[in-house]
Amino acid sequence: MLKYKTHIYLILFVFIFSSSVFSQILKPNDTLNTKRRNAVIITEAALSTGVLIGLHQLWYADYPKSDFHFINDNSEWLQMDKAGHVFSAYQLGRFSKEALQWSGVCRKNQLLYGSTFGFVFLSAVEVMDGYSSNWGASVGDIVANASGTAIYVSQELLWKEQRIVPKFSFHTTPYAPVRPNVLGNALSEQILKDYNGQTYWLSVNLHSFLKDSKVPKWFNIAIGYGAEGMITGNDAFINTIFLPESKRYRQFYFSFDADLTKIPTKSHLLKTFFSIFNSVKIPTPTFEINGKGNLRFHYFYF
Repeated sequence: MLKYKTHIYLILFVFIFSSSVFSQILKPNDTLNTKRRNAVIITEAALSTGVLIGLHQLWYADYPKSDFHFINDNSEWLQMDKAGHVFSAYQLGRFSKEALQWSGVCRKNQLLYGSTFGFVFLSAVEVMDGYSSNWGASVGDIVANASGTAIYVSQELLWKEQRIVPKFSFHTTPYAPVRPNVLGNALSEQILKDYNGQTYWLSVNLHSFLKDSKVPKWFNIAIGYGAEGMITGNDAFINTIFLPESKRYRQFYFSFDADLTKIPTKSHLLKTFFSIFNSVKIPTPTFEINGKGNLRFHYFYF
């Protein structure tokens, strides 16, 4: 089943925007600025608490409670929801780490308390799931959350920079009109809900691996994952709810991208723009190979 967690993306981009304001428009401190640190802690605590309370009142309050329990939903949506958790945990960790960097907190604490924010926040959501009789805490989701955090932290420890960045893109599909209450009516809903149109990428910066080469510092290659044919979480439910059958298949992509944060500029406004949109894969020529055995070329794919 498609759970409310798709709406985390909307929350996510609010956090990312806040992160960019903190870390780019206002120059990060080299030493601890207590007022800034306190502002970051209070802001994150208030936003997180508000979001969790809102989720409880708008969603969980309408469903019966149960003892805490786990579910196994790893086979649903061809794991597109799990890819979304990796992306969300990574980007939320980036937000918090950059915010603490802006306040002058030492690097150790940036990693310890900042980059783990995504995992902690999304784990709190899993706990709420675990006490709902209609759902349950997902081990797969927790592993995906930990993986997103690990991608960020491991790169900071190994390279002190982010060479491989999870990114997101979306295009509309014909599946949403078949089940708009689940996959979304308007475009704003479909971006969050329609897994058929979502693609998750790992964007790799070549120059950071080839320091002495003439490869532009901003040039990336990207490997993407998507899936189509999904009207429900699992094919087993199609006939029971009288939905048309559709062949579900995976899609793998190879494309070009840009690390916008590597584009040189002295403008704090541009730095803010680049930081915000570096979580989004830019449209470029793309090769696709899918579960149908087809190889396709897209002049521009998003």
